[in-house]
Amino acid sequence: MTNQPAIQRPSHRLVADLEHVLGDPLHGDGPFSFARIVEHEEREQLPPGAVDLVRAWGFWDFLVPEHDGGRMRNLETAFLLTRTLARRNLTVAIMFGSTVLGALPVWLYGDEPQRKQVAAGLLDGGLACFGVSEREHGSDLGANGTTAVVTAEGYRLSGEKWPVGNATRGRFVTVLATLDGGGPSLFLLDKAAADPATMDNSPFVATVGLRGHDLSGITLNGTTVPSGALLGRRGRGLIQVLKTLQITRVAIGALSIGTMDSVLRIGLEYAYRRHLYAAEIYRLPAIRDLLVGAHLDLLIAECTALPVARALSVAPSRLSLWSSVVKYLVPLIGEEVVAHVGRVLAARAYMRDDPGTSAFQKLQRDHAIASVFEGTTHVNLLHIATQLPPVASAEDDGDGAAEALLATLFGFSREVPAWTPSGRDLQLTNASQDEITRGWPAAVRRLRAAAASLPEKVRADLIAVVTALDERRTALYAAITRDGIDPASVYGMRQAAEHCVHHAAASCVYTWLYHQPAPAERLVLLLQRLRQRLDRDVMLSEEYFVVVEADIERARAAGATFSVLG
Repeated sequence: MTNQPAIQRPSHRLVADLEHVLGDPLHGDGPFSFARIVEHEEREQLPPGAVDLVRAWGFWDFLVPEHDGGRMRNLETAFLLTRTLARRNLTVAIMFGSTVLGALPVWLYGDEPQRKQVAAGLLDGGLACFGVSEREHGSDLGANGTTAVVTAEGYRLSGEKWPVGNATRGRFVTVLATLDGGGPSLFLLDKAAADPATMDNSPFVATVGLRGHDLSGITLNGTTVPSGALLGRRGRGLIQVLKTLQITRVAIGALSIGTMDSVLRIGLEYAYRRHLYAAEIYRLPAIRDLLVGAHLDLLIAECTALPVARALSVAPSRLSLWSSVVKYLVPLIGEEVVAHVGRVLAARAYMRDDPGTSAFQKLQRDHAIASVFEGTTHVNLLHIATQLPPVASAEDDGDGAAEALLATLFGFSREVPAWTPSGRDLQLTNASQDEITRGWPAAVRRLRAAAASLPEKVRADLIAVVTALDERRTALYAAITRDGIDPASVYGMRQAAEHCVHHAAASCVYTWLYHQPAPAERLVLLLQRLRQRLDRDVMLSEEYFVVVEADIERARAAGATFSVLG
């Protein structure tokens, strides 16, 4: 959201280097070009050389935290690198994402020998997986049917986990099992050290998208793991799983934003290339509205997700609520961006003779899983709704500590501290801690003061949209405070969904206040775009489109990421 050059923090230099190594997906011919990706996806394969290229760059190093000998400094670094991969090939990005998910319980709850074992295996090129879901029970983790029995050698694991990403190719499996007399617990299974005769992998699941991804299962037939395989305390498995998912829910936002970037780029290339009525179709008002709106949506998603990734280092207890906001809203926005670009491509979205439109079809199929991973849309709305009453009734927060936290979360020109993994830092509920939405009134006061120096029309439009959002926010929280909320009801979920809009609006304002200031016209459009989620009759101020289009064209021409970072 700034006309200045992209910020060159260490994490951004890493991203720039990876971008260079992977190449231009639209016009290149390497293993991460759309032409090669689509060609091999038809055979349900990854492009030859793709994984080797990522390995040679050193991506495996970023699966392991610095604390354990790797180069993953914080979740923001992992988020940005994941987005870079995802904007080319979601299948490869999710292979690494499944590894992070499988290893996270080890980083959060493992003892030193366990962490060293997994770190060494991953840094050597191994993969991991999260053996939690089961064929008969799905997301009902309380109905877990896998068992662990204490033996003289350690524990004997029996049961099937399915479907599991990397279940066949992965070396390490984090297994949720019911310990005899100890309740649900997590165990570390190193397949390289276990008896292969006691393990079976089920065939890859045939899926609509992510073709070539190892989505399979593993059956344990009395597989023995050593006594040191228990992760953390016995009986804490469900709590450990729920806390682990708080981190990966945020990371899924990177998959969605990477997808938005690619489909928007495909739509723009087509809109500039295709001519009708003696002009490029981008000049048609309906097409222009779709593409500018899609770009605004991408920026909203980034303003919402990136600060939450940064929060893991400085305010991890907030992730119980904030991660579900990201997981609900960002994939939803991603689905809408894909749909908008599909309307731009029109009939070409169904034709497979062009690498760009064929890649669009793959991205469309692949991204459909984003709203399902790590809790469906409705599961995350339920998580949000159950935590809203204390947030709605709490005093709005504008004190010095809150402002300092917001400045850290949204001050994107500065690195956040290195993450030191600890499951104790994560909480199952946020209590009333939500500086992002509770800090809104103080942010609005600052915004009104800053608006005094803006041109009259821009100032009027900014104040109008902020006032409208403020009135909706006040009414929402007053209703929840007065009447409570039924988290499982349709109305309760709608209230939770509206809370996510106010969270995103506040995030856009904080980005404008704490990041390098962008033109106010762009902030007006972002807030108007969010208002459209609450009132479909709201119109965007088209006279401000030229401000956004300058950034769009600069990034498109340079092959740079569409981003608030420059």
